[in-house]
Amino acid sequence: MKLIIANKNYSSWSLRPWLLMTEFGVPFEEVLIPFGPSFDDPEWKRAISAFTPAGKVPALVDGEIQVWDSLAIMEYLADRFPDRAIWPREGAARAMARSIAAEMHAGFGALRGACPMNIARVHPERDRGPKVAADVARIAQIWREARSRFGQGGPFLFGAFSAADAMYAPVVARFAGYSVPLDAVCAAYVAAVKDTAGFRSWRMGALAEPWIIPEDEADEPVLTDHRPHLSKSQADR
Repeated sequence: MKLIIANKNYSSWSLRPWLLMTEFGVPFEEVLIPFGPSFDDPEWKRAISAFTPAGKVPALVDGEIQVWDSLAIMEYLADRFPDRAIWPREGAARAMARSIAAEMHAGFGALRGACPMNIARVHPERDRGPKVAADVARIAQIWREARSRFGQGGPFLFGAFSAADAMYAPVVARFAGYSVPLDAVCAAYVAAVKDTAGFRSWRMGALAEPWIIPEDEADEPVLTDHRPHLSKSQADR
């Protein structure tokens, strides 16, 4: 299988299936296609269109099968590898895991907008407005409830690592990178995700990248050097 992703430092959607496949030991070839100078760059469009008709990342290619959108990829992998507990086995836990994954997929726009994923930077704590605070509060509520109801037997939302943790991994990166204050339960969960082999490997790759997307250098002066400046509108946020 081939997993097509974009820049590791910024591409939160690319992180999700990459981390899931890495943690579950699903063999794949990583195909990283750096963004061109603009979203309509014909060379970038040609490169990505070979793998997905959506023209966005991530995308999964399994033989003649093409799957795009991070949540769809996770569902495909759960079907493809039923021996791996990509979703929790127990019915109530699986139902909650799918629900909170869908909520993450569709929501939390204020947090996404104010705190774009940028693994290479750590920003100081500050008030980012009531809408961001509401998103943070809801996510913390989700994490506490999952840990309380289903977190026995491991440090993740449902005990063992699952697709739900992969969906919230970019939030972990945001909370750490923007110094978001957390209660003890949520702080321990952030530490557990950051300590996975997959997340540590992704972070090392992100820190080694040369590209800069100015609009995702929030709260900091935009760096000016030889590295190409890219537009985040090219990513499947």
